[in-house]
Amino acid sequence: MRLAEIFERVVGPDAPIRFTAYDGSTAGDPDSGTALHVRTPVAVNYLAQSPNAVGLTRAYVSGHLDLEGDMYTALSTMAEFAFAEGVNLSVADAAAIVRSVGWVKFVNRVAPPPQEVTPSRLASMGWRHTRRRDAEAIHHHYDVSNRFYEMVLGESMTYTCAVFDDEDGRLDRVGADDGALESAQFRKYELVARKLGLTEGMRLLDVGCGWGGMVLHAAREHGVKATGVTLSKEQAEWASKRIAQEGLGDLAEVRHMDYRDVPDGTFDRISSIGLTEHVGAANLDAYFASLYDKLVPGGRLLNHCITRPRNDLPRMNTKGVINRYVFPDGELEGPGELQVAMNDAGFEIRHQENLREHYALTLRHWGANLEQNWDEAVHEVGEGTARVWRLYMAGCVLGFEKDVVQLHQILGAKLDGTVSGMPLRPQY
Repeated sequence: MRLAEIFERVVGPDAPIRFTAYDGSTAGDPDSGTALHVRTPVAVNYLAQSPNAVGLTRAYVSGHLDLEGDMYTALSTMAEFAFAEGVNLSVADAAAIVRSVGWVKFVNRVAPPPQEVTPSRLASMGWRHTRRRDAEAIHHHYDVSNRFYEMVLGESMTYTCAVFDDEDGRLDRVGADDGALESAQFRKYELVARKLGLTEGMRLLDVGCGWGGMVLHAAREHGVKATGVTLSKEQAEWASKRIAQEGLGDLAEVRHMDYRDVPDGTFDRISSIGLTEHVGAANLDAYFASLYDKLVPGGRLLNHCITRPRNDLPRMNTKGVINRYVFPDGELEGPGELQVAMNDAGFEIRHQENLREHYALTLRHWGANLEQNWDEAVHEVGEGTARVWRLYMAGCVLGFEKDVVQLHQILGAKLDGTVSGMPLRPQY
């Protein structure tokens, strides 16, 4: 039995996708703009050993399988008929695969691509969310290459959800290089600044500050003395250079350090933009208690992070693609869980907002940037890593559009006695 016949048995003869394989067999719609090409027997080995999204990812990242056409369209199409819940092969089909690939190749496990962080590799770093393991997880994802991130993220070097208006959020502006993404990232930082009520002379702490976008915005636009902390040495070095270039050294600084080492009781405002996903559910109470202690009475915290749409859904899939290839040890909580943890730490919850659709748009822009700079990106980080990013960003667009994940901003105030310091009708 040739691979095209197996493909048709698994997904049906009317799949809206073009299928080709190294054995010369074809299936599916020959006119489809989306094509799945199995280049070598190794791809079949990966899929046979992990007949799900992990196997597909391994085959694609390693180059033994190709997805042709727009990646978002390909994933959207494939999600409707295959790999979503795993492929259930009959005994006869499995035997046919064995004969096609060869018994020796089938039974000998193929090592995952080097881009994959296996559970055993993570376990060797110690317990989940210890300082050493957190630092290694951050290093895996954020210390890829500053030049690579410049190509993907654009001028703002902001790796968190932007905030679009109706004009900047038009789909025809994705990939147009007309400043829509930069305007939306500025708008996001300004939204955070307004929720925090930043004014000249305040002291801001931005935990998990990335390349310093919020620190720079607060200092440049509001005259705030801003300090950012990150576990990524490369981020801290890049941000420090940008701060010097903009002449903001008297107001802004970025430190390579753990947020847990920042002194208590010294800040008027705290922003946490895209860090809570790395904290872990077991550490939420301690995390928000720590941030509460770092604020002066009357201070505010704005927490911005990816969330689960419901509190009763699993927090993470430790064996899934995202955890293995993108965010090792990442965990997502529901917005209700986050609010409870903030509330229990002492914060009065003042505002909550879901920006789910905005993150889908942000990811579309990043994906378009990657495609426009594909050759240079491959030269910078290697084709395997570039493939991880192409797959991950397109998949995340789908995730946010289909309400698999959300993005919440939650504003909390540390009361000064019973005084919140909040305006009666804030203008956000």
